[in-house]
Amino acid sequence: MTTKRPTFDKFQQTALQDPEVRAEYDALSMAFEMKRQMIALRKKAGVTQEQMADLLGTKKSNISRLESLHSNVSPRLATVEDYARALGYSVKIQFEPRIH
Repeated sequence: MTTKRPTFDKFQQTALQDPEVRAEYDALSMAFEMKRQMIALRKKAGVTQEQMADLLGTKKSNISRLESLHSNVSPRLATVEDYARALGYSVKIQFEPRIH
């Protein structure tokens, strides 16, 4: 007899019922989305990580680390602003009500 394994969606739904897990998930989700948008912005501008590093006066490894989707470290707001400005953009922060 085989045991049916839970799907990832079911596991996620169950795990997110824990307030501590939910808070950590939300925090990581925001950082992931911000980094995803930063990468998309850079690529849309046709700029490589090395070129981005030159624009910001830093090393390519720092840009790679900044954009890493596998890191749970969020960049400082000033760094995000510098990144956006180097590509001809500004940063807009918008607060939204939390959905429970």
